[in-house]
Amino acid sequence: MTLSRRNFTLFGLGTVALAACGAAPVTRSAGGGGLPADLRPTPNAAYDAWVAGFRARAPRQGISDSTLAAAFRGTGYLPGCVKRDRNQTEFKRSLEDYLSIAASDERVSKGRAAFARNANTLRTLEGQYGVDANIICAIWGLESFFGERRGDVPVISATSTLAFDGRRGAFFEKQLVAALKILQNGDITPARMTGSWAGAMGHTQFIPTSYQAFAVDFTGDGRRDIWSEDPTDALASTAAYLQRNGWQRGVRWGAEVGSGAAQGRIIQPQAGGPRFAVTRNFNVIKRYNNSDAYAIGVGHLADRIAGGGPLRTPFPPDENGLTKDDRVRLQQRLTARGFDTGGSDGVIGPKSEAAIRAYQTSIGQPATGRPSPALLRTLG
Repeated sequence: MTLSRRNFTLFGLGTVALAACGAAPVTRSAGGGGLPADLRPTPNAAYDAWVAGFRARAPRQGISDSTLAAAFRGTGYLPGCVKRDRNQTEFKRSLEDYLSIAASDERVSKGRAAFARNANTLRTLEGQYGVDANIICAIWGLESFFGERRGDVPVISATSTLAFDGRRGAFFEKQLVAALKILQNGDITPARMTGSWAGAMGHTQFIPTSYQAFAVDFTGDGRRDIWSEDPTDALASTAAYLQRNGWQRGVRWGAEVGSGAAQGRIIQPQAGGPRFAVTRNFNVIKRYNNSDAYAIGVGHLADRIAGGGPLRTPFPPDENGLTKDDRVRLQQRLTARGFDTGGSDGVIGPKSEAAIRAYQTSIGQPATGRPSPALLRTLG
């Protein structure tokens, strides 16, 4: 089974669980460089006219004039949202590549540390909602890298831009109205209501309508705050979401066939790769993101966070005849020669392809950017 970026959508949006696999939250650089230029307000008279029309009809949906004034102050048309929405590339990734990112050594290490820091909260949520604490933590890890990548795009600007654009206008206008009601309720201020370019918000990337339906104030401070440094409300909201979508207490998500850890329906998303026995809770995870790869990624990452090891069954060589170990060696050897691949995770993405092309050019070969056993041999 080959998976495309569009399979990895959260609540039907282009917000993707993995930063490397789709429309992940755009986050300001540590140096304070700000958002990309195309995600800053840009003059657009047609958008301004649309907003004026929207503001005239919004009171009929219960939005006050004061909320509208505060929400739209300083907002504007974001061309980058439209560009990203229209160009969600059908970039193919195998399940092996997906899991290499979803349960990378870095993500597992950060997940175990994040669980340890928040163990009391996660265990309390497990007791109250019946949802495995490691599953909650794993969703947090896939959605925002344990809070490190929550997104800094103003939600009102993003949702109004996409509603105006019209490709999914009705959907995004519904998100805009929901976002305004969240502001009107006092859960967050307009300045702090930020998220992905598609309007998904907080530690576990809720879109506004899902926030309205499932977010909870677990801390008891009167606000359902999924944006703050404290992830408690976001983690509780995720637990509530899974519970209300049918999570069964005490039942695993599934397991690799042969591990003896679970029984259920058997799936094999990638030909020749591991098979998984999955339960009804696997389907509940898919309510969060309707993708077998996502649900396996959550389940496997949860198992790794809990101390489990890698999958036992190896994946077959890829279409180029390379195993993951081969691809890792290729990346390491290219990097050692000064051709930066951006890491050595065995996933051949755009940066690795660029490094291959540069190396091929340097040795007088056609710059295909395609990995191969022969190329690996030339690198020694």
